[in-house]
Amino acid sequence: MAPLIYSALIISLGLGTTMTFASTHWYLAWMGIEINTLAIIPLMAQNHIPRAIEATTKYFFVQATASATLLFAGISNAFLTGQWDITYTPYTLTSTLITLALAMKIGLAPLHSWMPEVMQGLNLLTGLILSTWQKLAPLYLIYQIQPNNPNIFIALGLMSIIVGGWGGFNQVQLRKILAYSSIAHLGWMILILSFSPPLALLTIIIYILMTFSLFSSFMLTRTTHINSLSTTWAKIPILTISTPLILLSLGGLPPLAGFMPKWMILQELTKQSLCPLATMAALSSLFSLYFYLRLSYAMTLTMPPNNPAGTLPWRLNPQHNTLPLALTTTSTICLLPMTPAIMSLMPF
Repeated sequence: MAPLIYSALIISLGLGTTMTFASTHWYLAWMGIEINTLAIIPLMAQNHIPRAIEATTKYFFVQATASATLLFAGISNAFLTGQWDITYTPYTLTSTLITLALAMKIGLAPLHSWMPEVMQGLNLLTGLILSTWQKLAPLYLIYQIQPNNPNIFIALGLMSIIVGGWGGFNQVQLRKILAYSSIAHLGWMILILSFSPPLALLTIIIYILMTFSLFSSFMLTRTTHINSLSTTWAKIPILTISTPLILLSLGGLPPLAGFMPKWMILQELTKQSLCPLATMAALSSLFSLYFYLRLSYAMTLTMPPNNPAGTLPWRLNPQHNTLPLALTTTSTICLLPMTPAIMSLMPF
């Protein structure tokens, strides 16, 4: 892809999300999401292979369906209320339709089945954009239309945590595992959104840091299959230490940064007298922890059948800028001691 076209598409991605963030009108918010969708489709199809084209087609049809539902719900809300204000959705039918359309856009269970298949057909960089940046605009709209009855958010969140854990059990393709990991983390965000929006924002920030560092590690080693993880020690030995810590942070183990949002979410659910829900969410996260441990085992405790011939790859100069990876990995591993400072800065 030509650098000029690539730059225009990246700018359009930022423009679409920014337009949605800045709008209070349903039509402008919908237009921003559409610009975002149309900008990422050429990035998905830039590798002219059948798998990428198939993933792009699936993504387009799913997003078109969700966008049509979102536009219909927005028009219906404007017809019933007489205004296009995003924050004013007093009718249960329209707010539920909008929530389900946005849930389909970001891949919340039970509207998640497109996400693993689309991720499998993309390269790691485009998969990173799909897992992080493409979630921001729909999550902002979900935050704006919080219904009076939080049961739909609780149902979507808990179902996503369970499906995200169960789905990754028998997967060997890393991109599918990362897709189910994204579904599970989105479940935690939606689960707490009705009770503590600042805590949901903190969860999104920590999730983006962890996901960016993990995708960057896999891009650096060009790894897309679980069996390829065992060669990491021969390519970049330091990643054999850091990547398992990133995986365990995604699983929410202390003393890593991924433990902080889950700990605070469970604490908030307990304060809201939702102890059974907190227990189910905590137990369901063990499913996700299993496949994170499986990836960590494959990377650290297994070895390839023979040593690579010739000069080891890690002795060559790196071809990628590793500064963002170093910064996000450090944050992913060492951010937990900053919890008291973060709690004092955010209005929990």
